[in-house]
Amino acid sequence: MRHLPGVPHALPGNRTHLSGYQAKHFQFHVRDRVASIVLDRPERKNPLTFESYAELRDLFRAMANADDVKVIVLSGADGNFCSGGDVHDIIGPLTKLDMPGLLSFTRMTGDLVKAMRACPQPIIAAVDGICVGAGAILALASDIRFGTARSKVAFLFTRVGLAGCDMGACALLPRVIGQGRAAELLYTGRNMGGEEAEHCGFFNRLCSPEALLAESEKFAGELASGPTFAHSMTKTMLQQEWSMSVEQAIESEAQAQAICMATNDFHRAYYAFAAKQKPEFEGN
Repeated sequence: MRHLPGVPHALPGNRTHLSGYQAKHFQFHVRDRVASIVLDRPERKNPLTFESYAELRDLFRAMANADDVKVIVLSGADGNFCSGGDVHDIIGPLTKLDMPGLLSFTRMTGDLVKAMRACPQPIIAAVDGICVGAGAILALASDIRFGTARSKVAFLFTRVGLAGCDMGACALLPRVIGQGRAAELLYTGRNMGGEEAEHCGFFNRLCSPEALLAESEKFAGELASGPTFAHSMTKTMLQQEWSMSVEQAIESEAQAQAICMATNDFHRAYYAFAAKQKPEFEGN
């Protein structure tokens, strides 16, 4: 694995700690096994650039070997989540690229979503305010989404003459909110308010803007204190079973659960239950 600049040297077994990583294009820190990624260009509602796309992709790839990260919280600064690709830094330059250059860009943005889905840690998106375009995809690619009533979610691609099939939207969105609702949003590019987003299942819950980050971090802390190896297995199976028959899924889950039964955390849970105590999971 290529290590990011600022990431400490690999631990034995190619493991790393990310707590020392200094992000260049967003805020990043690790506290109590929870990594916080904050998109931080508030003057333009936290848009993405070529560089931030690539750094996010590399960081999520590095999560696979991070010993000190059990859950990830993704948010935006100052009342907005993300306004998508920056009009000046990305959209303008794209109009000047040839087809190989355009395909290189679209594959790179898709690789970010692949990295988010492949990283073993659950990702919680804390969504307030504007969450549109590629920003809506980042929320969609997360495992859990907390929002606010004032959130505005939109897949804007059709409004700039592009298809709604961007960064996996046509695969991910129907699975979250259903085929009909997804088709409407991807064809029209219209805004979906926070209450509608919760009603259709895009948001897991609504919070007040003031409590959004605290509630997201609280939930992340609860997951981080749980059996994190088992959580990573759950995330893996949630992805893999999309392309399986029910029979294949049942067999795959039998194998996955047998692996979890061989972990120390499973034994810790049993002995804690027998002693009428709360188990302390260590992720192994």
